[in-house]
Amino acid sequence: MIRLNQLKLPLGAGNDDVLSAAAAELGVKRDEITYFSVARRSVDCRHKNDIHLVFSADIEYSGDEASLIARFPANKATLTERYAYEIPACKRKSDLRPVVVGMGPAGLFSALTLAKAGLRPIVIERGSAVEERTSDVARFWTERRLNTESNVQFGEGGAGTFSDGKLTTGIKDKRCREVFLQFVQFGAPQDILISATPHIGTDKLKTVVKNMRTELLRLGAEVHFNTRLTQIYKANGAVAGVGTVGPDGTQTDYETDAVILAVGHSARDTMEMLYKTGLVLTQKPFSVGARIEHPQAYINKLTYGKLWNSPLLPPAVYKLSAHPDHGRGLYTFCMCPGGTVVAASSEEGGMVVNGMSEYARDKENANSALLVGVEPPFDSPHPLAGIELQRQIERSAFRLGGGNYTAPAQTLSDFMAGRPSKSLGSFVNPSCPTGVVPSDLHAVLPRRVCETLCGAMASFDRQLPGFAHPDAVLTGPESRSSSPVRIVRDEFFQATELRGLYPAGEGAGYAGGIVSAAVDGIKCAEAVITDANY
Repeated sequence: MIRLNQLKLPLGAGNDDVLSAAAAELGVKRDEITYFSVARRSVDCRHKNDIHLVFSADIEYSGDEASLIARFPANKATLTERYAYEIPACKRKSDLRPVVVGMGPAGLFSALTLAKAGLRPIVIERGSAVEERTSDVARFWTERRLNTESNVQFGEGGAGTFSDGKLTTGIKDKRCREVFLQFVQFGAPQDILISATPHIGTDKLKTVVKNMRTELLRLGAEVHFNTRLTQIYKANGAVAGVGTVGPDGTQTDYETDAVILAVGHSARDTMEMLYKTGLVLTQKPFSVGARIEHPQAYINKLTYGKLWNSPLLPPAVYKLSAHPDHGRGLYTFCMCPGGTVVAASSEEGGMVVNGMSEYARDKENANSALLVGVEPPFDSPHPLAGIELQRQIERSAFRLGGGNYTAPAQTLSDFMAGRPSKSLGSFVNPSCPTGVVPSDLHAVLPRRVCETLCGAMASFDRQLPGFAHPDAVLTGPESRSSSPVRIVRDEFFQATELRGLYPAGEGAGYAGGIVSAAVDGIKCAEAVITDANY
């Protein structure tokens, strides 16, 4: 099969246009192409007077494919194979059922892989099923009543369920394709298979994770919601079982010799329990910052120029980064076009924000996290010192916001000048559902974070002229983009001090988004399936 890249076509071009362009590029007749599929589609808007689509296509040709593409450079045309994923042959002999802790991307995909291999996993999730969880989150946003076990961070689908459902990733693992195909199977839009900026949207993602749960049950898995992991039982250096507490306070133990630990980046009490259990935990770099909001129409104009409101163009996205001379870099993260800033707290007395978009991305504002890396060593050598730093930031924000989950906010010009905002102006209508109060984010964020943000903003404005609008609104803090802890594991994906325990995903420190977490979950499940020692 031939992968043909860099096919430039006008806005509005469809699959038939791509097929014709591919045939013309290769110098063959359309009826000589026996298989055709669009592999990727992107918008090239680097030059506002020449905005167009760029496609990659997969083609099977009835003649000699190698000879056909010999005249093309490798970045234009290559030979490739149709993708296929197969679960490895099961070597596991144990009659004990594996336990999966957590139902974010790592937990869901590891559980599905185990279930498809016939191992009927037991899945526990401290939060609620997505239907109940959605109600809990809505109640928090409207009534400011936080459910510390069912919220934006905890519950079926993980933290990504209340986000943009963004599927961009920097990893090159072939299992990424399987993750995309599985998402489509369970209800995600087909467009994610070809888009250069794929996203599912929070509205569709809720249906996807519910369908994944239904499939788990069909395959013989057990799923227990509102059930929190409280203990790891050990025997002779290996996992012997887990202890849990259910929704009514009932304690239940599960005997097992394989636990995939996919608890997410906000299960702080679980990390404390694991530390006391004797697992090797280490400090890990993480990022801190704030969400910046502009009107989406304004970002469209900066990106597309005179075509800013064309129905042939999607809401504009951006991805910016800068590395000031003093060292630490600033980058945008989880940009949500046509989305909202949301309150994302999971602990009482702490204020956190995140970004969220529905699939249509049709809300008034665009928002993105502006993040600065924070690296060990922290103030303390304790492995959980990064968690304590997060807590300090979040508690400061909670107090500054008035102690009722109102988020502190500041105009960009006031932040750059180091003066508290008295008002936020009329350029942006802040979208945080629990409200915002004009404040001084310098009182919340670490000094080096503030210095980096101020120092890098001129670079951002050069990359996207107009981005540093003085009345753009910063809302903070964003402190949960990644885990500040890593659970050390070996080349077999097992915790170094406890055989049979498989730390997975973002919470364990081995992933940085929906796709990478899902892939890590699949890898851990494969390790369980192929371990002939059990």
